[in-house]
Amino acid sequence: MKEQGIERKKVEQKTKHQKIKQEKIMKAEEAYIALGSNIGNRFENIQNAIKAISMIENTTVIKLSKIYETDPVGYVEQDKFLNMVVKIKTGLDPWALLERLQNIEIMLKRERTIRWGPRTIDLDILTYDDLVLNHPKLTIPHPEMLKRAFVLIPLRDIDPNIKFNGIGIDDYIKNCSDRHTVVLYKAFI
Repeated sequence: MKEQGIERKKVEQKTKHQKIKQEKIMKAEEAYIALGSNIGNRFENIQNAIKAISMIENTTVIKLSKIYETDPVGYVEQDKFLNMVVKIKTGLDPWALLERLQNIEIMLKRERTIRWGPRTIDLDILTYDDLVLNHPKLTIPHPEMLKRAFVLIPLRDIDPNIKFNGIGIDDYIKNCSDRHTVVLYKAFI
């Protein structure tokens, strides 16, 4: 009898904790995160990053785009990338979210040696609800996002009706010089 009471109390505490977490997430902001990898097992790096993002406190992964193989942009003397976008709901402010994403990059052995260079994983906050933020360490929306088909095409997978500055995503994609180099790699994780 005493053991049943202890077990019931544990279950009640766990249920209460889950309800609190769910309430925090319900009050959370939506954000889009871009993922990219071109070193090592690119697909495994992407999978590990998604798993780590899903473990961030007060954060839930809501939707995943398809994964695309893309040519590098900027520094082109490197291997092709796998790129995708995830939509999350988070109770973290953008600064705390950035810190957690950078910790995931470190955990997955990202080294910052060359700007736009090769990396095991790259995690960028594309948008955070309707926030506009211009700071040397964090700019939201991402300043290069609307010029990069390797970001916009996966973003369109998640929300084909999304608009920026009153302009639909397809119009931005049409103007991207890299739009023909974005090739479907895998439809499902």
